[in-house]
Amino acid sequence: MHATTTLHAPTALNRARTRTAALPAAAAPHGRPQPAPQPQTRRPATGLLAPEEHQLLLLLAEGLPLDAVARRLSTSSRTLRRRIRVLCDRIGVRTPLQAAVWAARRGLI
Repeated sequence: MHATTTLHAPTALNRARTRTAALPAAAAPHGRPQPAPQPQTRRPATGLLAPEEHQLLLLLAEGLPLDAVARRLSTSSRTLRRRIRVLCDRIGVRTPLQAAVWAARRGLI
């Protein structure tokens, strides 16, 4: 019976959670305003691409099979797939074709 009483009794931690949850989203726990959240964008400025990424975009735009691209870059096909995935994540696209279109629209290739 004693355990039931303590389960329902409010604790200092629960009271603190209740007070924090009641604050408006823009206010911090200490009353200081929070900075406005920055919009999430996955597309960086084109100057952030490394020379190797630019070269990879050029080869992808040629439409070569990935094995041929891997041979030109002297790397394994597995490493090439990882580099393509990292590049696509960096510029905010999902496929190598979209990466090539992204680069063409920005005049990179």
